[in-house]
This record gives sequence, C-alpha cells and structure tokens, in this order.
Amino acid sequence: MDASLLDIAEVAQSSGLAPSALRFYEKKGLIAAAGRNGLRRTYHPDVLERLALIMCARSAGFSVAEIGRFLVAQPSDESLRVRMAAKARDLDEQLGRLTRLRDSLRHAAVCDHEPIVDCPEFKRAVGNVPAPAFGPAGSAP
Repeated sequence: MDASLLDIAEVAQSSGLAPSALRFYEKKGLIAAAGRNGLRRTYHPDVLERLALIMCARSAGFSVAEIGRFLVAQPSDESLRVRMAAKARDLDEQLGRLTRLRDSLRHAAVCDHEPIVDCPEFKRAVGNVPAPAFGPAGSAP
C-alpha cells in the first residue's frame, strides 16, 4: 500500500465526516477511493480538499446533484453557468438576511431596554430581517 494514502477512518477524522458519508459521496461520484487496504477504502490526501469544497457547498444549500454537476463543469456548460449565477444571487440574499440578523443579535446582547424585544432599535433591525420563504406545503427551502 502507498504510504501517502489515507485510510477511510483517517479521512473521516480529518474531515469531520462519518465514514458512511464518505461512502455515500463516493457512491454519488463526488469522491473516489484510490483503492483498498484489506476491506477498508483508502484515499489520496487531496480528497480532503474535495471534501472541504463539498461541505462548503452543502452548507450553502447546494444539493448533492448540483455539487456533482459543478465538480465536472466545463467552461462551455452555459446552463450550469446560469444556475451557478442564480445560486450566487440566492447566497447574496441569504448573506444579507444573516448579516441583519447578526447585527440585531449583537444589539440585543448589549441592549438595556426592558424587555429587549420592545426596544425600538431592535424592532427596527428585526423588521429588516424578512421571514424565510416557504416552499410547497409550507416547508422551508
């Protein structure tokens, strides 16, 4: 076995992901094992960079399918570029909402108005935080 290869347990520990998540991402084609050491999968160390990208994209709301398309994207894939630009706009909106919420919470942490929720400045800031959009059947996006 190549000494530079990482065992699935090492990748799991380094990435913070469960081995089952690694196997799932492998099944979906997002990562690839370099081989096996007995029954255990082994990976090249650069899989950790790929996993960091996957986890970042997942935390931004990308689906596994979207990540899969992104990972194999070519400059000529115009429809993917359009979807990526739309996702970037969605993230800009989400960042704006989160920034306003963060600012509201920072104010609430030092506000001495009783009760805090009645503070005019807090109300003004919270009023700028739109409620999340709801999808079909009232589910959050």
